[in-house]
Amino acid sequence: MLPSIPTIPRLISAVAQRYADRVAIEDGPTRLTYLALDALRLEAARALMSMGVEPANRVAIWAPNCWEWIVAALAAHSVGATLVPINTRMKGAEVADILARSGSRVLFCIGDFLGVHYPDMLAARLPSCVERVVVLRGAHPDECSWEAFVAEAARTPPEEAKQRALAVMPQHLSDLMFTSGTTGRPKGVMTTHGQNLRLFAAWSEVVGLRTGDRYLIVNPFFHAFGYKAGWLAGLMCGATIHPEQIFDVEAVMNRIARDRITFLPGPPTLYLSMLAHPRRSTIDLSSLRVAVTGAAAIAPALVKRMRDELGFRVVTTAYGLTECCGVATVCSPDDDAETIARTAGWALPGIEVRCADASGLAVPPGTPGEVWIRGFNVMRGYFDDPAATREAIDGDGWLHTGDIGELDRRGYLRITDRLKDMFIVGGFNCYPAEIERLLCEHPAVAQVAVVGMPEERLGEVGKAWVVLKEGVELDEQELIRWSREHMANYKVPRSVEFVQALPVNASGKVVKNALRARGG
Repeated sequence: MLPSIPTIPRLISAVAQRYADRVAIEDGPTRLTYLALDALRLEAARALMSMGVEPANRVAIWAPNCWEWIVAALAAHSVGATLVPINTRMKGAEVADILARSGSRVLFCIGDFLGVHYPDMLAARLPSCVERVVVLRGAHPDECSWEAFVAEAARTPPEEAKQRALAVMPQHLSDLMFTSGTTGRPKGVMTTHGQNLRLFAAWSEVVGLRTGDRYLIVNPFFHAFGYKAGWLAGLMCGATIHPEQIFDVEAVMNRIARDRITFLPGPPTLYLSMLAHPRRSTIDLSSLRVAVTGAAAIAPALVKRMRDELGFRVVTTAYGLTECCGVATVCSPDDDAETIARTAGWALPGIEVRCADASGLAVPPGTPGEVWIRGFNVMRGYFDDPAATREAIDGDGWLHTGDIGELDRRGYLRITDRLKDMFIVGGFNCYPAEIERLLCEHPAVAQVAVVGMPEERLGEVGKAWVVLKEGVELDEQELIRWSREHMANYKVPRSVEFVQALPVNASGKVVKNALRARGG
């Protein structure tokens, strides 16, 4: 691990010198050494400067995992811009909203992905703040390709880009990551270069990410797990990054065998799928060393099977949220299977975790309370939303997570419930208020309530209870098809039940516990 580095552009300069000809990224036929990566990010930074991107401007990326994503992100960081990662599952209207609210000036996006040409989804909705759209792969003739973008670098001297990168300070924003909330609209979480680098240096040390690791990143780069605990941590440590665009269990296992992957984080769904695959015993997974999971509860038996049947020497879990740069607690690799499965570990150095009662007092060990986090990793606030920031972070600097948990006498955290209605589908956070807002845009829907229901493979999936407008008809499959066209796939309810009225309490609030009790 390198000594403390204050900013991401300075980090990349340092690792380029330290690891030089070691391969930094291997993505299909593209193999970039650390020196080549440094040169590409400076070239892309010059191109952004030629386009007029200034410090503190926003630059968005809407694309699956690929080497261009990393170069574009590092270029944005290097010119002092704030990176805005966008979920590839989002549809045009959702993306346009984030672009407009963030004021992003440049958008990097994929061309064709999962049977859709992504720029087409924005064609009629592109906000006026977006001055340039750069298509990373598969640009149509009338679109700006990655190659055309890079050609813009010729208009900015290399020395100017180097000076701009040196002007970036640890306290400057590195990213603006939009996460949903109970208001039903995504909120932009602001974090800085310094806090992210400090956090993931500590995380990497605990989980055992090290120089020479071959890191297969299935977690999407638009998520903190794939971005910060993913390629950023990997580059900090001198690992080789192997981006994977979609999760196909057999393709992942074949890539592990072919590329001798050593480091494979992911949600429990990933490992369960590998264990259940009929050809697992015929594929060489012996290179695997470290698994880091989270986002959903796991059973002690799964930890044991990951060690015994998948060959992981290290299996650990962590807990965090976007508002604390992605992580706050982590288990030690030498913890027993029960601890790794039942807890989310202990707070990393410089971070405090408290379980508090309704009055804000810390509850005794073993007693449930709302999980609060305080430390250097807590976000700088929600973008352009001081009211929501004040609601989330109190006057003493505690971030109120909305999760219910308990600390044991060792200081290990166990998440027991969610104060908010959030549920997790295969590792993706789903917020009912946001899904309900989107469903209410259907012309036949009068009222709707969404709750998370248990599901074996994904952990939880959404179910919608719908009250239709008078005199209209709508069936379950039609509403699900409509949902797939208007929201990210993981948000789409897996089932719909039509009701005459939703159960409400005396104040008129929907009683979601009553809906959960009805089951699937």
